[in-house]
Amino acid sequence: MKKRYFLLYLMVISIPVFLALIVWQSNRYQGLSGELKRLEQTQVEWVESNKRLIAGISEYSSPETIENAAKNQLSLQKIPPEYLLQVKIVDNSSRAEGKGYGY
Repeated sequence: MKKRYFLLYLMVISIPVFLALIVWQSNRYQGLSGELKRLEQTQVEWVESNKRLIAGISEYSSPETIENAAKNQLSLQKIPPEYLLQVKIVDNSSRAEGKGYGY
């Protein structure tokens, strides 16, 4: 008989506890669902921003665009070939040590 009342009391106490756990889990789920939507929106914004940046990079990767920007925006001019000086660097590491600079 006592065992029967104990089981009854246990069931009476466990029902509100389970209901409270269900409410807590539902509240937690709603919070996480809202955060997930916010993160998905942030991800969409980042993807769109990356697409715009990639388009900008591809726009400035052509030589014609770079030359146009150098002339019009930066006021740069090409140097005529007669003003260019080419320097050739010789590797002296293969020469014997102590024989000077290889003049």
